[in-house]
Amino acid sequence: MEERRAVYFVSDVHLGLKVGDPVEREARFVNFLKGIPRGTTRAVCLLGDIWDFWYEYRDVVPREGIRVVSELIQLMDDGIDVYYCAGNHDIWTYRFFEDLGIRKVQQPFFTTFDGKVFCVGHGDRLGGAKWSYRLMLGVFHCRAAQAVFSTLHPWLAYRIGLGWSDSNRRTHKPYHFECGREPLYAYARKTLSERPVDCFVFGHFHDGVDVTMSEGSRFVVLKDWISGGTPHAVWTGEELLTSF
Repeated sequence: MEERRAVYFVSDVHLGLKVGDPVEREARFVNFLKGIPRGTTRAVCLLGDIWDFWYEYRDVVPREGIRVVSELIQLMDDGIDVYYCAGNHDIWTYRFFEDLGIRKVQQPFFTTFDGKVFCVGHGDRLGGAKWSYRLMLGVFHCRAAQAVFSTLHPWLAYRIGLGWSDSNRRTHKPYHFECGREPLYAYARKTLSERPVDCFVFGHFHDGVDVTMSEGSRFVVLKDWISGGTPHAVWTGEELLTSF
């Protein structure tokens, strides 16, 4: 029997986003999860913005992507660990995923696979961000603001959240990640000056990046799922492979 060594990394599926074909995108992601080899995979790491908007009430969760939730449960039932690191679109995950058995982690998350040190996360804010973005996230994380938002009926709350996200996506131009000018890349360089890391894997920027740093470490930014394909990375137990 083969040893479970493979680890899959994926981010920025944006389930529910009304850009392109959201039904096809969900089906594509479900099929990807179904295709993960059960006998040789140890973990799946979801690095944020899997949902385009996730707001979790005590007794209500979004209906978008329920087939994805079912498949994640099946992965865990088959003995595969599932990790979830929230992004900026799915900040409001409270107990639902943990109650299912998913392991919620905060970025930067350091872990070791087969003797190799990984640093993973969604990728936003690491190394710094614009003051306006920091302010926005500060409001999103504010317990008082969350309490006020929770008083809204879910019908209204989800329409506000999805409407904001849809407007935000349509007004943003495609982003090209330039390693030498990016705070996230500078964060990786600084981290390497403090501790050894073999592989950095992030999302958030919607652009596929796979470079070997001057220190010899791999630096990967996962592409989003909006424009098609099955962008992901997989640690085979011996090497990190990327697919954009």
